[in-house]
Parts: sequence; C-alpha cells; structure tokens
Amino acid sequence: MHSDKGKKVPATKLARLSKLGQLVTQVTGNVALEGMKQLSQGEKPKLSNLIMHPNNIKNVADKLAQMRGAAMKLGQLISMDTGDLLPKELSALLSQLRSNARPMPNKQLLQTLKENWGDNWLDNFSHFELSPFASASIGQVHLAYDDRGTKLAIKIQYPGVRQSIDADVDNVAKVIKLSGLLPKHIEMDSLLQDVKTQLKIESDYLQESKYLSRYAELLKGNENFIVPNLYPKHITQNILPMTFVDGVEIDKALAEPQEARNRMVRLLIELFFKELFSFKLMQTDPNFANYLYQSNDQKVVLLDFGATREISCDISEGYLALINAACRKDTDKIRRAAMKIGFFKQDIEEDYFEQIATIFSLATEPLQYDGVYDFSASSLAQRIQHAGQSINNRKDQWHTPPVDALFIHRKLAGLYLLAAKLEAKVNVAELFKPYLLRHEDDVLSGKQNGNESG
Repeated sequence: MHSDKGKKVPATKLARLSKLGQLVTQVTGNVALEGMKQLSQGEKPKLSNLIMHPNNIKNVADKLAQMRGAAMKLGQLISMDTGDLLPKELSALLSQLRSNARPMPNKQLLQTLKENWGDNWLDNFSHFELSPFASASIGQVHLAYDDRGTKLAIKIQYPGVRQSIDADVDNVAKVIKLSGLLPKHIEMDSLLQDVKTQLKIESDYLQESKYLSRYAELLKGNENFIVPNLYPKHITQNILPMTFVDGVEIDKALAEPQEARNRMVRLLIELFFKELFSFKLMQTDPNFANYLYQSNDQKVVLLDFGATREISCDISEGYLALINAACRKDTDKIRRAAMKIGFFKQDIEEDYFEQIATIFSLATEPLQYDGVYDFSASSLAQRIQHAGQSINNRKDQWHTPPVDALFIHRKLAGLYLLAAKLEAKVNVAELFKPYLLRHEDDVLSGKQNGNESG
C-alpha cells in the first residue's frame, strides 16, 4: 500500500491556489535567509544565485509534484522542450516530474472510484490493487482482475484536474516567473497555451478511448505493434480501463542488442510518417513512458492516446511538400510549403526565412543522409535547439504556427531524442521513400499529390 506516502491532490481551485501561495512564501523566505547567511560570512550575495539555491529548486519541484495536473504538465514540458538550456539543477528536478508523481491516498482514491462506478464498484472485480503501478501528471494506473480473471490496467484521473486547467497553468506560470527559476530567454506564452490545449485533450478519457479504438483499427494486422484492448463496460470521463500489456519502458532498452534498438526506432519513425501522411492522426506526446518494448517477440507497445490529434489535409500535404523540398534544398518550395502550413506570412524578411530554412534542413538531416544515420553521433537535437534560439531573438518577425505544427515538432523531436538515447542507427531516407514526390507543385497548388507509392 502507498497510503502512507500518498499526498492528497488539491481538488478545489482555492486549495490549489493555497499550495502555490505557500510556494512563493517558501522561495522568498529561503532567499532572505541564504542572503543573510552569506552577508554574515562577508560575502556579497547575488540574487540569481540565491534564487537558484537547491532548497528553492526542491520546493518548486516538490510543490508541482503535489499539485499534479496542470502544474506537473507545465514542469514536464519545460523540461522536455528546454532541458539542455536550463541550469542543470532545475533541469534534473523538473525531469523527475515526468515519472515521479506521488499517488493519491487510498481515501481519496476510493471516493473517486465510488463517484464514477457507484457504491458496489468492487463487485465487478476479483481483485483491485489500491497501490498504483504507474503515476503521471493527470492520473495514476492500477492493476486489477475482472471476475473472469482478465488482467486490466485502470487509469484514474486525479480529482479537480479538468475543472482547473486554465487557472492552474496561469498560476503556476506566475510562480515560476516570480521565483526566478526560469531563464529569461525562454518564451513562456506559447508554451502555456500548449499546456492548456494538451491538458484539455488528455483529461477527457472518453475521447481517449475513441482514439485508442481508431489506432487499434489502423494497426490491425500489423505484427510490429501492440495496442491495449479497451474494457468498455467501465469507461467514464475520469476512468479508462484496458487490458494490461507487459513490457519494458523503451528508453530503458539500452541493454538490448544494437539491431533490436535499431528496429525499435525504425518502427517508430515509420509509424510517424504513417501518422502524418496516411492516418492523418497522431499521438503527439513524446514521453518515452508511452512506449514499451517486448524483447521476446520484438514488438513495440503503444500506450496513452490522450494527446492524439487529428491532422488536417492542408497540414499533412504542407509537411509532405516541405520535407521533400528540404531534402532537395529547394528554398523556393520550402518557402511555399512553410507558408501553406502557416509558419510565416508573405512579407517575411529574407534573413529570417533563411534561419527557418536552416532549422527545416536540420530537422530533415536524417532523411537527407544517404545510408544508415547514426543518431548517437549526430548531436542533432542540440543543433536544432541552438538554431531555434536565433528565431526566438527575432520577435519582430515571429509568427505563431498552427498548434498542430507545434505538437508534430514535439513528437519528431521526441523520436530523435529517443533514437539518440538508444544509440540507434537507421536508414531514415529508405523509410521516407514511399512519400517522395515527383512534383511538389501538385501538393502546393492543392492538386492530388503524386507520390511514388501510389
């Protein structure tokens, strides 16, 4: 049982705001105490160093973990999007939020189950494990067996998450800004909107169940992937039951043979292309915990479809033309494709366009490489991040692309990071061959595209 370690999730807006107020007080108090200590030792305290004191960083991370929901998702996305740019202490603590949420106390858990399934909910199960085997930002997952002995994974949403998304995100952002723990060069506004959008999608388990069903249908007959089966009788907006699927978190599979690791990444990049160009449906959350690996039959398990997004034909065709143009280094067609997607307006300055074109070229580097691309030796993610900083400095030209594009980029960046972590070597150009165009103009003008795969 985790009841002794569980922390009650603040379920009302007032309770959640109170937690944030406590955090501001703690950070301010720590700054004052540490400053006085350094003065008494004859040192001249520096405000940035006082704010970055380990006690303050720990307070921020601990309070976000206890708040869960929007607070943790914001911490996760800051960590995933900017990890290489943050002070190492803050980056390390924020990265813990991706997997180290504390479980609900049993009392709060049982109340949630009762509210969703009624007083006699336990009659539907031969066993229900109250200790979760996995916790995340907006929910936790429990093991159970139904009355026929079927092993189930039950995802249960934390109380109060859905109702307080906007307020939570805004309040936590204020705390992080006031605390001074976030470097000034990081642009928060678009990130905050991303968090709100993604959380609202992820908090609807009824919608997630529909996306899971669609993926199961799209991958039907594909022996490389496993998608859990839904347990439809007990699905609610706050609880999502499905069959339990075993496996190792894919980023922990570094001990697997080189060819097995190559295969994992090859399958996931191939799936990314299918999502973008064929399915027009993409699971956009790049969290490594969303993938498991079964070494006995070399299958990849796909989990968590809460962040799934529909991809419009315009976005799909725009990326098809953009990637083809970037691979061919055709700057005119890069410009037209990027405008079709919505990256910038027609009156963009030439030097700014060249900076964007550089990023597109970097992002398609594995596709341009003739042969097996070694992700572990490329430092690709760091180079893309560095190039992105030059765009952030041109606020006069900056134009927010469609939110779909932001999520697509995050998914691709996550795959590149996973590939580097697994030290994978993959012929990405070969995987993209079915999507090579004879004429990008057909796509850019809205005509039927002419890809060679028919």
